[in-house]
Amino acid sequence: MENKKTLTPEQLDDAKRLKALYESKKKELKITQYTIADDLGISQGAVGHYLNGRIALNAPVVSKMAHILQCKTSEISPSLAKEINHYAHALDNNVSDLRPYTPGKKYPVLSSVQAGSWAEAIEAYTLDEISEWLESDAHIQGDAFWLKVEGDSMTAPTGQSVPEGNYVLFDTGKEAMNGSLVIAKLTDSNEATFKKLIIDAGQKYLKGLNPAWPMVPVNGNCKVIGVAVEAKMRFL
Repeated sequence: MENKKTLTPEQLDDAKRLKALYESKKKELKITQYTIADDLGISQGAVGHYLNGRIALNAPVVSKMAHILQCKTSEISPSLAKEINHYAHALDNNVSDLRPYTPGKKYPVLSSVQAGSWAEAIEAYTLDEISEWLESDAHIQGDAFWLKVEGDSMTAPTGQSVPEGNYVLFDTGKEAMNGSLVIAKLTDSNEATFKKLIIDAGQKYLKGLNPAWPMVPVNGNCKVIGVAVEAKMRFL
């Protein structure tokens, strides 16, 4: 059984402050969970998880939320505000203990994949047809590519979660193990889905991180074509 990570009291307090600010300012600023989701590039469900303390806030999200709510980051999370200010101060003063930026290798962004039901995977035929490439310094064992997640089946209330709008890097050379996050493709069509691979007594299943999504048995009708090694969210 998958262990779920419980938020700390400090993280729960951050969520309470965020929700209180949202409730007090939403009419004045004419914002909703849907408009925030659009600004963050995530699903409305993920915004609800942040507001209700089901997913821990992080520095990038707090920075964006503070901008949307027209408040200071410290009003949402004093601890994350200190983290943000620390790195801003370090950059302003060229602190030597920060590693210099080293560009990672770029991998192509292919068609979006739904984190949910089987969805058509429209793949570019040549690399010349791909207009977007993203960097990564992850150790890759085979060919690799990025996909943008759609749907909410991989959005979990606690613990490991890959919300809609995230870009996920898949390694086609990495062996899929029990618990790996994978992209699987139907063998007789051009359709793919993003799920967690469960192997129990030799039987394989695909499972969403969202507990509302059922576990689906793999009966020779699909194959794993890549293992997720990194995820990132872009705000612009």
